[in-house]
Amino acid sequence: MSRDLSDFYRSLADRADPRTLPEPEVLRRGADRRARLRAVGTALTAAVLVAGVATGTRLVLADDPAPVAPPGGTPTAPVPTPSAPPSATPSGTPSTSTTGPSAQPGPTSIPDRAFFRLAPANDKGAANFVDAEVLPSLCGARFTTDDEIVQRRSRHVAYKKPESPADYVPDGSYVHTITIYEAGRADDALRELRQAVRACPEQEGTGGGNPATSRLRLLDDSGYGDESVLFEIRTDARDLEGNPVEGEEVRLIRAIRVDDVVTILWEQGWEGTSAERSQVDADSRRAVVALEAWLG
Repeated sequence: MSRDLSDFYRSLADRADPRTLPEPEVLRRGADRRARLRAVGTALTAAVLVAGVATGTRLVLADDPAPVAPPGGTPTAPVPTPSAPPSATPSGTPSTSTTGPSAQPGPTSIPDRAFFRLAPANDKGAANFVDAEVLPSLCGARFTTDDEIVQRRSRHVAYKKPESPADYVPDGSYVHTITIYEAGRADDALRELRQAVRACPEQEGTGGGNPATSRLRLLDDSGYGDESVLFEIRTDARDLEGNPVEGEEVRLIRAIRVDDVVTILWEQGWEGTSAERSQVDADSRRAVVALEAWLG
């Protein structure tokens, strides 16, 4: 301590109360001791921080870290986590769970071979792919399954009766349509078709070009594909000039489902001819064979 400071301190002690102040050397030693303590405390704090970082790093990097005892307390033994024993097969080896095969995706396009071919005795050699109406309007029915279509194609086919000469005009014709629906919606399409026919017992102009009032009726049907819908349209007959004549004009329409695919045969006649059930049944069977051969 400098001399001026020592003189100042003695002068202050002379004017203070009777309590004796410590000598400057004592104060200096106390200050030095406090500085050393602060230095030690700082070092200890840094050591604790370094140890904490090292411990945290070991916990993150270790594959199977052991629990760290809380500071200042008695370490507790880690509680083991029970693990379920592996299930065993009758031979004693652990079994592995397996999942069944996922459903095979359905077709996304319709090849030409999916359409049926007429029997040679009925074939007029007149068939072409067309953009045609699949069904009559059925009193304006809205089919919600039309929004679930993957692909649709139509083909116009003219046929003759076996006894008709090859150079005669056709005895009838079909619009044959194949539709791929999204999974699980093809059966809904047939259900909606049944409902539409039931809700439309009469309609103007559904007789294949005949403007007269038509009468619609569901017919019993079975034995085609997974399920089928058959209905008829009957209209008072007219000649080629549109004049009423005796008799009725009959149209038959059959929709057949195989998996998620629906094939429809709409018999539309030829210049006023009527559909014959035996001919439509035979061609429907051929349509199912072609469809199943394509789908495999």
